[in-house]
Amino acid sequence: MTTDGGWSPIRTVRGILREYTAASDPLVLYFDFNPAALTRTRSVTIRTGSAPGTIGGYDFQNEDEAVRVSQGVTAQPESLSVKILLDATDRMNADDTAAAEFGVQPEIDILRNMLEPKMQTRNGARTLAALGEGDMRAFSRQQYASVLLFEWGDVTLPVFMTQAQVETKEFLPNLYPYRAEATLTLQIIESINPFYTTELERQDSSASDRAQSFTTT
Repeated sequence: MTTDGGWSPIRTVRGILREYTAASDPLVLYFDFNPAALTRTRSVTIRTGSAPGTIGGYDFQNEDEAVRVSQGVTAQPESLSVKILLDATDRMNADDTAAAEFGVQPEIDILRNMLEPKMQTRNGARTLAALGEGDMRAFSRQQYASVLLFEWGDVTLPVFMTQAQVETKEFLPNLYPYRAEATLTLQIIESINPFYTTELERQDSSASDRAQSFTTT
C-alpha cells in the first residue's frame, strides 16, 4: 500500500517511511517535513559502584585507564522525533479523484497499520494480527512489529515506530481530513544490519574527517 505526494510543484527532498518486508504489499508513505523539526536523542545510563572515590565514574590516572572509567555505562538506543505534514491540497487541485474523496485518510491509515501487530498466514501472506485467529494479545509469540526504513536525503535508518500522534487540520464535506500533521517517535534498530552499519560508517568517516580538519588548521 503506497501513497505519495508527487503532485507538489515544489522541488523538495521528501521523506519516506517504508516497511522492510518480503511481503508483496509493503506499507510505504511519502511525506514532506521540516528538517528543523527532526530531533535525534541518544542517552547513556551510568551505574557506578558504591566504593569511596567512584561517584560519577571509576577512578583513573591516565589515558590508558580511560576504558576503566566507563565500567557500568550502557548506551541506550537512539530515538528520533519528527513532525511530518500530510496535505492533499495539491493533488485535489490537480483533479485527483481519490484525494478529493478521501483527502489524507489513506496516509493516516498507513501510519496506523505500521503500528499494528502483524502475523504471517499459512500461505506466507501477511495480515493484521487482529484480523487473524489465535492469541489476540499484541505481539504474542506468533505476532511481530513492522520493521521500517526511515529515509531522508542520503540517510536510511532501520526503525520501530513507537508512537504516532496525528492532528487533523482541515476536513472535506464528507469529514475526511485533507490536511494533517503527524508527530512520529521512532527507535533506531542498532544491530548488525546493512542500514545501521552504513550509517555508522558514514558517521565515523564524517567525524574523523572533521577532527582531522581541526588539527591541520
